Amino acid sequence: MTRPVRVAIVGAGPAGIYAADALLKSEAAQEPGVSIDLFERMPAPFGLIRYGVAPDHPRIKGIVQALHQVLDKPQLRLFGNVDYPNDIDLDDLRSFYDAVIFSTGADADRALDIPGSALDGSHGAADFVSWYDGHPDVARTWPLEAEKVAVLGVGNVALDVARILAKTADELLPTEIPANVYEGLKANKALEVHVFGRRGPAQAKFSPMELRELDHSPNIEVIVNPEDIEYDAGSIETRRSNKQANMVASTLENWAIRDVGDRPHKLFLHFFESPVEILGEDGRVVGLRTERTELDGTGNVKGTGNFTDWDVQSVYRAVGYYSQELPKLPFDVVSGTVPHAAGRVVDGGEHMPSVYVTGWIKRGPIGLIGHTKGDANETVACLLEDQAEGRLPAPVRPDPEAVTAFLEERGVRYTTREGWYRLDAHERALGEEQGRERIKVVEREGMLDASEPRS
Repeated sequence: MTRPVRVAIVGAGPAGIYAADALLKSEAAQEPGVSIDLFERMPAPFGLIRYGVAPDHPRIKGIVQALHQVLDKPQLRLFGNVDYPNDIDLDDLRSFYDAVIFSTGADADRALDIPGSALDGSHGAADFVSWYDGHPDVARTWPLEAEKVAVLGVGNVALDVARILAKTADELLPTEIPANVYEGLKANKALEVHVFGRRGPAQAKFSPMELRELDHSPNIEVIVNPEDIEYDAGSIETRRSNKQANMVASTLENWAIRDVGDRPHKLFLHFFESPVEILGEDGRVVGLRTERTELDGTGNVKGTGNFTDWDVQSVYRAVGYYSQELPKLPFDVVSGTVPHAAGRVVDGGEHMPSVYVTGWIKRGPIGLIGHTKGDANETVACLLEDQAEGRLPAPVRPDPEAVTAFLEERGVRYTTREGWYRLDAHERALGEEQGRERIKVVEREGMLDASEPRS
């Protein structure tokens, strides 16, 4: 092959950009070279970092600096505001590229199959995250009338949701939250937030730092019931073998034995409580029923038959993310992933030529952002092996300008890398006016307008 290997990456979040980085660092980048186009349905890149990380986590958002270093490479182009498959589909992509990598992530809520999940006041955590992160495709308002709120789940997303609900709007004002989110949180009536996990402290999926951050707010009193601090042989082994699990359990132990203070907002962390029903009246949430569980010796739990009804008026289901099915690709509805072998998409037992996956659409929504690097390296290694052994069908329109012409013929108002930097500068300027680092633009049209060259 005398021309560069042409690769399309669908999804410009961390997984997609890490895949681009792996390609750019490969031997193929030297000879015959690689040419990469990132397609992103949002007008701005960075996916989960921009629309899935709580605004009061600047440390995590600092990953953007490393992603920018990849995005700036001359071998890479960004096509934002381009939707798969409505603006460009798999057949189109295969006609332009030697290979296509899907890194579309997971942004929907995994279903919780208990009675009452569909009641008014029962919310998916992913929907709430999209709202407070200023996603352009969700409503601009959020119902925050409940004084007592339940959050189901013991992962970092549950912590984020609980923390945002328990903090005051003014605590969050220095962050990049848009004006509509600030106004919504100012009206938030929540005084109690209850987080429920069906297993014990040793099985919680919090990261130690995120857990400790709960206690940093001057307005949040974190409360753990001493009766919920319990371990069996399996739990003890988990603590011995997993440093993070041990740190989480130690933090929870310390909170359980301290006196309850007088901070105005109470955040309760409950363990060994398995949600069995969201209680409703006249179509609205009026409570949550849980069954008390107990450890079985292995770190798992079993029900005790003892039930408690909790007085809450709203429930947030933070039981996991779920990927959207991608047209023309196989999909496993149970795992919410595309079937694959080391990143090569598999359909009916056969590899789909030139089609690959990486990130959460590949392995499911588990692990931290940095874990996607390993996914990307594995997938890219398979792609390059297929290229070296002649298993990639040659595209019929490999000219890089053919894609641009295609999108323009379809009337797609796409953004570019340069457009992203214009939007970035615009958001920073909005923030500077108020002494903040950034104020995020929410409306899609506003993002597109800010991305265009100044006349």
